[in-house]
Amino acid sequence: MENGIIETEFLPREKLQRKGATALSNEELIALILGSGTRDNSVFELSRHVSDYLSSVTTIPTLESLRHIRGLGKVKATQILACLELSSRYILSSRAVSVIAPEDLLSRLAGLKFEPQEHFVVVTLNSANYVINVHDVTSGLVNQTPIAPREAFAKAIEDRAVSVILAHNHPSGSTEPSEQDFAITRVLCAAGKVLQIPVIDHIIVGKGGYTSMCRLDHEMFEGGVRHLDIGMQAV
Repeated sequence: MENGIIETEFLPREKLQRKGATALSNEELIALILGSGTRDNSVFELSRHVSDYLSSVTTIPTLESLRHIRGLGKVKATQILACLELSSRYILSSRAVSVIAPEDLLSRLAGLKFEPQEHFVVVTLNSANYVINVHDVTSGLVNQTPIAPREAFAKAIEDRAVSVILAHNHPSGSTEPSEQDFAITRVLCAAGKVLQIPVIDHIIVGKGGYTSMCRLDHEMFEGGVRHLDIGMQAV
């Protein structure tokens, strides 16, 4: 009981606002996405059908397969499919993402351009250059974020990563590396060499696009990510 209200009486939206998204069950999260039920199924019955189905599949379903869920119409099926696709692209991806150029990471880093403070991110990779995880390691002031080698590589060691890609945002919008960016990158590249977890790129994200520091100074990185067209592009 909280403030005289029994928790089981919370509607999903109220529960999310009070407790956060992690407090909701799968059915409650799906109910929020669906918004309403149908003439034959309440939103909670329908969300239970969807949850049962999603628990039985190992890949993102097609629109046609979702339509076979009892009570799920075309509109609600497209809502579910859109949410699944977005989560696979930005947050919860279990799909293997091979990084052979900075562009391969842009969908995972695009959210950085909206951050009002600098965030420093470490992308861990396995021996085939597939993404293991994307870690938001630290955040700082509006124009800088402090980062120590122990912070940058702690998650890489935990993930048993073979290499890492660094990334951070510039809230100013500019993607031009500062002298501090070059300095910390040199320190982290040296630390990675000692740990045998090489840094292969450092990507700066801003509202105007991104910059690969490896493309600017390939010699600073060990086995860096190469690409033919050097420069900046929109995120």
